[in-house]
Amino acid sequence: MAKIIAVVNQKGGVGKTTTAVNLTATLKDLGKRVLLCDFDPQANATSGLGIDKRKLQDSVYDVVVNDTPAVQAIVSTKFGDVLPATADLAGAAVELISLDNPNMRLKNALNQVKDDYDVIFIDCPPSLEMLTVNALAAADGILVPVQCEYYALEGLTDLMNTLRIVKKRINPDLEIFGVALTMFDGRTNFSTQVAQEVRKHFPGKVFATVIPRNVRLAEAPSHGLPVTVYDKFSRGAAAYKAMAEEAIKKL
Repeated sequence: MAKIIAVVNQKGGVGKTTTAVNLTATLKDLGKRVLLCDFDPQANATSGLGIDKRKLQDSVYDVVVNDTPAVQAIVSTKFGDVLPATADLAGAAVELISLDNPNMRLKNALNQVKDDYDVIFIDCPPSLEMLTVNALAAADGILVPVQCEYYALEGLTDLMNTLRIVKKRINPDLEIFGVALTMFDGRTNFSTQVAQEVRKHFPGKVFATVIPRNVRLAEAPSHGLPVTVYDKFSRGAAAYKAMAEEAIKKL
């Protein structure tokens, strides 16, 4: 039965989708059965694994709003299976309110396929609204990417407050699976200071592996490839491989 991990941070541009995509592909390479659920209306995780959003018959929107079976919408790629997103998902938050158990729609959908995977990642939107609450309700744990830059910890208080509310009212088993330090620039003292600050705030939860600021990581999505395929010898690829090996131990 899969461990469901929501990759979440309400700040945009912190490496959330990059982390979800590359951990999916790397864990697949390491022999795990992996599903990536793209729950962000921008659908960058979908295109990042080479799926053409314009050609999809069904998406995660149809699954959570129209009760389409999850297995019908899942697309298999050589980098792992994907429950893809389209722009339709942008209006789902409003539509979910009128449905039964609106906070549990994604959980119910993923329960249909949970036994088919070892790990399910949910790439969350950069906000703390109903889609993210659905993801937190479905998850066993959260993975929080934090960029090693100014204001890195800004907004994490809101995320932790949301986590506490969800634990109290919806999902008492939800835990922090890990915190991933991203966009680390080893040439600056500042990145090191931010990393130390994050480790102090989340003792025992921060991955030892840090994800460097890397041009290949930024280029890979435009080719519809994880960095481990786009340039397997890059520093970004090596970092995500090391992080995936850490994740396996945590799992």
